[in-house]
Amino acid sequence: MEKPVIVTVDDDPGVSRAVARDLRRRYGQEYRIVRAETARDGIEAVKEMRLRGDDVAAILADYRMPQMNGVQFLEAAMDMYPYARRVLLTAYADTDAAIQAINVVDLDHYLLKPWDPPEEKFYPVIDGQLDAWLRTERIERSELRVVGDRWSAPSYRVRDFLARNHVPYQWMLAEDPEGAQLVKAAGEDCRLPLVVTADGTTLESPDQAALATAVGLSTTPATDFYDLIVVGGGPAGLGAAVYGASEGLNTVLVEAYSSGGQAGQSSRIENYLGFPDGVSGQQLADRARRQALKFGAELLTARKVTKLEPRGQARVVGFKDGGEIAAHAVILATGVTYRRLEAPGLEEFVGRGVFYGAALTEAPACKNTEVYIVGAANSAGQAAVYLAGFASKVHLLVRGDGLEKSMSHYLIEQIAALPNVDVHLQTEVVGGGGTGHLERLTLSTKGEERTVDAQWLFVFIGAEPYTSWLGETVERDAKGFVLTGPDLVQGGQRPRNWPLRREPYYLETNVPGVLAAGDVRAESIKRVASAVGEGAMAVALVHRYLEKQ
Repeated sequence: MEKPVIVTVDDDPGVSRAVARDLRRRYGQEYRIVRAETARDGIEAVKEMRLRGDDVAAILADYRMPQMNGVQFLEAAMDMYPYARRVLLTAYADTDAAIQAINVVDLDHYLLKPWDPPEEKFYPVIDGQLDAWLRTERIERSELRVVGDRWSAPSYRVRDFLARNHVPYQWMLAEDPEGAQLVKAAGEDCRLPLVVTADGTTLESPDQAALATAVGLSTTPATDFYDLIVVGGGPAGLGAAVYGASEGLNTVLVEAYSSGGQAGQSSRIENYLGFPDGVSGQQLADRARRQALKFGAELLTARKVTKLEPRGQARVVGFKDGGEIAAHAVILATGVTYRRLEAPGLEEFVGRGVFYGAALTEAPACKNTEVYIVGAANSAGQAAVYLAGFASKVHLLVRGDGLEKSMSHYLIEQIAALPNVDVHLQTEVVGGGGTGHLERLTLSTKGEERTVDAQWLFVFIGAEPYTSWLGETVERDAKGFVLTGPDLVQGGQRPRNWPLRREPYYLETNVPGVLAAGDVRAESIKRVASAVGEGAMAVALVHRYLEKQ
């Protein structure tokens, strides 16, 4: 096979030669380097490669070019090579333009010139982009096919489960010719959604456990006793799994749905340390998951934990579908879920126009329609910016009188700059209706109600911890959040004389050997970075606990 191609375009001959030289030195054995000194020549070269069937792995374009700037060039190249990684070469003075390009062309990285030495400033960036390209599913047809109805909650749940677990699939409607053929082949009594695997195995309306097994996700523990059990696969749980396994603990992470938690649904996180270009929640979760596996952690998916019981020195975790595992220590990192909107008429449309969280699988279907988002925190803002790239109009419904108290400044600025995003303050959803799927919403603004046509509602309000399964074993506050450290007093009130230097133990629950980290913990900071940090700190405290046993 022909080598995949790395394309570089720069109108400065000296810079153009330097880029090509550095690329050939490092990647010339595995990639073909194509250099162009004008944007027009670069576009023609990309067109020729597309006609020949060449595979383009990455495109590096200089921002300042006379015929078209680098952002315009990358936007044109996207039409021919949507999977190629896009890198903008820019001077320090053009950094603002590069940051804006992240949202315009879904830029993967911007690289400041000069980049000497390349071993420190150039190659690590390109290594990361090529690694991401190699892991991207680029074939036109996925091996896994899902057939269902457009406004079907079970169909949505299957697609969402596959997408959030990074399983590529092809979606088709049951009334489409190919979808109808598959349904007919499955039998007259076929129950949708229908999942067809690569080897022709069919699953009709599968539950999560059956679906997880069919696509190769691990659901069965390798042993019945571990050093550490991590319950929950969000940022805190993944952080704990990475640090636990890397430090030699026999670690298993148990996740009921998919790795990433709420953060995994974020279309782009731009304030996470080390990712100046931003990173999607799915990308961050996938990297953390692979990192945990690299260090030897075991990851179980689609296994819901419903019991925690101390038995002597062991801490036993039981599953909803039967069976149990035990460990010396347990880290609770179950995170939170979005609170349900209690407006009449909405609950029946969950998965059929009403979605809790970003529901990224639905974004392409929102094209040229109006979308409504409820919420005022970062998750709602990220969804508004992302969906604005598909919808004709995005309505952000905010109960309060502003965004400043709950949303990061950078997101507020991005929303203000988008012409198709309207922010409606002091506005709530008070009702909804439709036939078969959501068709209308009733909104209340300062007490005045109006009804609007709406097929899409995305909700990002409140936070409810999944902790009811803990029963009386682990102490929680009135809202269900796990109490730890200094908060472990009657009613969650800290006495005035509580020692101030007890921070090393602030993740410990009332049960020795059981710790809590991330959003599930009372008084935690609801940020991805702090959740990861708490996951790491919890592992350090596990080591201290084990040393005393």
